[in-house]
Amino acid sequence: MLNVHHLRTLAEVVQSGSFAAAAESLGYTASAVSQQMSALERAAGVVLFERGPHSARPTAAAHRLAGRSAGLLSQLESVERDARALAAGAAGAIHLGSFPTAGASIVPGALARLLRRHPEVAVLLDEGEPDELLPALLSGAIDIAVVYQYPLVPRSWPAGLTAVPLQDDPLMIMISRAHPVAARADWGLADLGDEQWIASKESSAGSRNLVRLCADAGFSPSIAFRSNDYQVVRELVRAGLGVAVVPTLARGVNEGLELRQVLGPAAEPVSRQVLALYRSDRRDPVVGPAVTALRQSARSRRR
Repeated sequence: MLNVHHLRTLAEVVQSGSFAAAAESLGYTASAVSQQMSALERAAGVVLFERGPHSARPTAAAHRLAGRSAGLLSQLESVERDARALAAGAAGAIHLGSFPTAGASIVPGALARLLRRHPEVAVLLDEGEPDELLPALLSGAIDIAVVYQYPLVPRSWPAGLTAVPLQDDPLMIMISRAHPVAARADWGLADLGDEQWIASKESSAGSRNLVRLCADAGFSPSIAFRSNDYQVVRELVRAGLGVAVVPTLARGVNEGLELRQVLGPAAEPVSRQVLALYRSDRRDPVVGPAVTALRQSARSRRR
């Protein structure tokens, strides 16, 4: 196979008109250019230059070979640019999975940041709860999973995963503005022990966290409705059918609603934590810029 570096030198000699000019352009010595052209002639089995005492004139074969090489060299340069971009995380593909409320809040800003900086990156986006995303992350089907964990439902992530905190997501008590308690200046969970509650599915971390929050406040919640769709939860509360605890990211349009931050036993705000998970053994350079964009988007929303 012909040496691509020799072909590039040939093209420069033909274009510039001499070994000396090509050497200056390429950063070689004239002797090195001459040696490369001799090696190319041997490999191609054809005379490429008519050499005189002080010059070397390209033959028709040299012109033809240089012309045929132009497209190849252009393609090779394009491949080299792609390789550099891939190595820098400026190209390639990223497959992101996210739970719905982060998908509607943190993720759009993160993807906009990522694609502004790296427009050649292809993005795939999936949605799911943490327990749905983890198998896909561990198998390599997705590259990053945006997940959450509740303070009263401790969990550990599988070995081999790196967890990057994105933000704390404060929990809010949501009641209808028509609720008798809403007119009071000071109210909290302990004042809602006799209410009907709206919660997420029984097996969910959010539902288990609610039960434990209420236990800390001295009662067991009577759960009348369940939905993992926070828009449904909001409308049920707005209609006066119950009260709920929702993460701040899920607040939505709060017309007709009153919200109060959930406070723990020591009157400290209670939050769930939002994290980005990725496999520690992943060497895909796009993962780093994508996680950075998620952190910046979360920080921007907090401000």
